[in-house]
Amino acid sequence: MVVRVQSQAFEIGAEIAALTRGRSDVGAVVTFTGLCRDEGGRLAALEIEHYPGMAEEEIGRVVAEAQSRWPLQGVTVVHRHGRIAAGEEIVLVVTLSAHRRAAFEAAEFLMDYLKTSAPFWKKTLRLCEGSGEWVEAKTSDTVDAKRWGQQG
Repeated sequence: MVVRVQSQAFEIGAEIAALTRGRSDVGAVVTFTGLCRDEGGRLAALEIEHYPGMAEEEIGRVVAEAQSRWPLQGVTVVHRHGRIAAGEEIVLVVTLSAHRRAAFEAAEFLMDYLKTSAPFWKKTLRLCEGSGEWVEAKTSDTVDAKRWGQQG
């Protein structure tokens, strides 16, 4: 299991290669990369805050839960913090399994947690106003999380 919270950008291909290198027992690699949208040209960036140590520990706890629910052979979660410009990557989830269903479901489970319950605080930074507002989880994200028994 790899869990990192970092300010710098990550290289998706390198993360996948590190997790799969030398593995012949893996039948499925599922990846999800979340990007910062510009919201129709109105958003300059997101400012993401977290509690160092706590965020990694909580994400690790949920990764361990995913590993107990599905037969995973590897997991990487990388989440950025700080100022993230429109078009840049925010989050990467990579799950490995012998079969695709487990890898897909585990990746969805992890992303539903990250969108609704992970200890991150996101603020939009608008182009025109120069200020922003705190972002709450969408109702649809909360509904998605509840299917796994997550509270959101």
